[in-house]
Amino acid sequence: MNKMLTGAVALSAVMIATPALARPMTPEDVARIQSVGAVAVSPDGKRVAYQIGGRPDIISGEDNGGYQSQLYIGTGPGQAAAYLPEGMSVSDIKFSPDGAWVSFLHKGGDDDERSVYAVPVYGGAYKKLAEAPGAAVLSHAWSADGTSIYMLAGAEADKDREAEAKKGFNAIVYEEEAKLRRMFRVRLGDVDAGTEATAITIPGYVTEFSVSPDSKFVVVGSQPTPQIDDTYTSKRFHIIDLASGRVRNVVETPGKVGDAEISPDGRMMSLIAGVDMNDPADTTLHLVDTATGSFRALNAGAPEAAVDAEWLADGKLAAVIHKGAQSLVRVYNADGSVDHEHDPGALIVTSIQSDGGTVVVGAEAPQHPTELFQLSPQGFTRWTNSNDWLKDISFGKQRTVRFNARDGQEVEMVLVEPVGGIPAGGAPLILDVHGGPEAHDSNGFTTNYSGPGHVAAGKGYAVAQVNYRGSTGYGTAFSKQHQGRYTDPEFSDLVDAKNALVEMGIADGDRTGITGGSYGGYATAWGSTYYSDEFAAGVMFVGISNQISKFGTTDIPYEMYNVHSRAWPWDNWQKMLEVSPIYHVDKAETPILIMHGAEDTRVAPSQSYELYRSIKVRKPDTPVRLVLYPGEGHGNSAAAARYDYNVRMMEWFDTYLMTGDRDAPIPDPRPELELGEEE
Repeated sequence: MNKMLTGAVALSAVMIATPALARPMTPEDVARIQSVGAVAVSPDGKRVAYQIGGRPDIISGEDNGGYQSQLYIGTGPGQAAAYLPEGMSVSDIKFSPDGAWVSFLHKGGDDDERSVYAVPVYGGAYKKLAEAPGAAVLSHAWSADGTSIYMLAGAEADKDREAEAKKGFNAIVYEEEAKLRRMFRVRLGDVDAGTEATAITIPGYVTEFSVSPDSKFVVVGSQPTPQIDDTYTSKRFHIIDLASGRVRNVVETPGKVGDAEISPDGRMMSLIAGVDMNDPADTTLHLVDTATGSFRALNAGAPEAAVDAEWLADGKLAAVIHKGAQSLVRVYNADGSVDHEHDPGALIVTSIQSDGGTVVVGAEAPQHPTELFQLSPQGFTRWTNSNDWLKDISFGKQRTVRFNARDGQEVEMVLVEPVGGIPAGGAPLILDVHGGPEAHDSNGFTTNYSGPGHVAAGKGYAVAQVNYRGSTGYGTAFSKQHQGRYTDPEFSDLVDAKNALVEMGIADGDRTGITGGSYGGYATAWGSTYYSDEFAAGVMFVGISNQISKFGTTDIPYEMYNVHSRAWPWDNWQKMLEVSPIYHVDKAETPILIMHGAEDTRVAPSQSYELYRSIKVRKPDTPVRLVLYPGEGHGNSAAAARYDYNVRMMEWFDTYLMTGDRDAPIPDPRPELELGEEE
């Protein structure tokens, strides 16, 4: 077996020929991008079921809406068939133990809520298998013998409460009305007929579950309440005996927890988790003994992040590892020692699934979003091409760049150069700042509705995504460097990145802009106030402007304390005020477009109101605009809101950044949208 796949072999699987007549990418293109979603491998390894999905094509006249997907079952590269009627969107794909059925979640025309359905692999109509009493099914799993379906469902509807609400008594008691989820088992006489669901006792508020290969126990991710703060600070995995309902063990990891997978023999579990309560992210791979609940870390302290893991048929564990802006697949032996690694070359691997000796991954690259690949000793073989039209797009050159920050710390960024290359004097530059900050940008597909990427490159911009301190992918020590030090070194790293690109002749220092969402929105607000001299334009999305009021309006106060501020506002009111962009509005000369979901609970819309009002009153000559998206939360979900955002973002940069004219007239409040007729 080839223990290390060369980058050249992997790259050959993803090279796309450049057409003779390419064109720049547009916001309309971004609106129709599709990608591979959930994936399942059949028990014999001969078939792979997967979703290809995106948002409705509102440009062509489809109705506005959220994510939609189609189910495919494939047997090889380009060999797949759609198994359900067009427009039937499904989720949570699973194969039955005998491989004869693919089950999924769907809300049928006669259903009150989402239920479990299945379609026969060898031909035939789909049918309903099971439903939960009075609530939507959230996830499901098969028993090992195929005779039962396990379901995680929402709380049963409160009919009395609904009746009161219809009469106008619809008051909401904040953080006190959410109810616990429920778990059920449905025994199937055969796949044609379900029976009544039997409740299974589970502890706390359950977020996910996995059934052991022998169906003797279940691993449940549980937390005290449904609050997202508990998800970050208090969620733990419980090992529950299915026969008695007894909690056998609790895996007492000390911080954030993520992906959990049970080994084929049920003796071990892999768990991606934080190493302590102050670890900003679940990036360390652990092995857990399911009999005792004891655990040990496999890659603690390494300059990398574990992203996903999957047990292989031979008892080894494959893990997706991100090392900075690149990725690899590492295979561990059962004892936790490293067996070998696979280098995917230009691919950024994001997920992994395996069964029956077949291993597949979801992976993206600079010129395509997530597609399905099979991993073998020969390399990564591409199965899907969800956006064939991308072959007609002219892409800017994309690469990683490293520089030394002002204190000597090496920092990495992903750079997209303008289509056609760098002009004399440097290109106008957009810093596209990721949120978190416990996240990182990879050298993959950089373009999305809020990320300018190749749309900007096609207009002549350079775009840089800086993995500033606080980012993951470089080890826990690197991700902790920002703690207790809001804005520095985090945001000084962004200025240093700009200066490095100017020195390289890539960027025009007088035409540098900044954008980002959430923590990236905080960076944008800071860059447009405190660092206003450095940035000619800003586009802020769901961002922070006041760290004091943020504490009182967010749904993650303890997470903020544990992994960001390491202090409460009342410990030092003045310090917290001074790391708030509103405190520095007197410096705000940067034209800034502020956009926010009107129903955001993570960063309240009031954060955007505060910055907008402060600039309007204190700096009336500085161009500022606030755009709210009704029905949207911490990020836009619906197709129309995403498209509108992308158009507004690029229009703002074209007005102020491309020209370098901070005094240009503010654009029309209604941008030009290319909308087709309704079908």
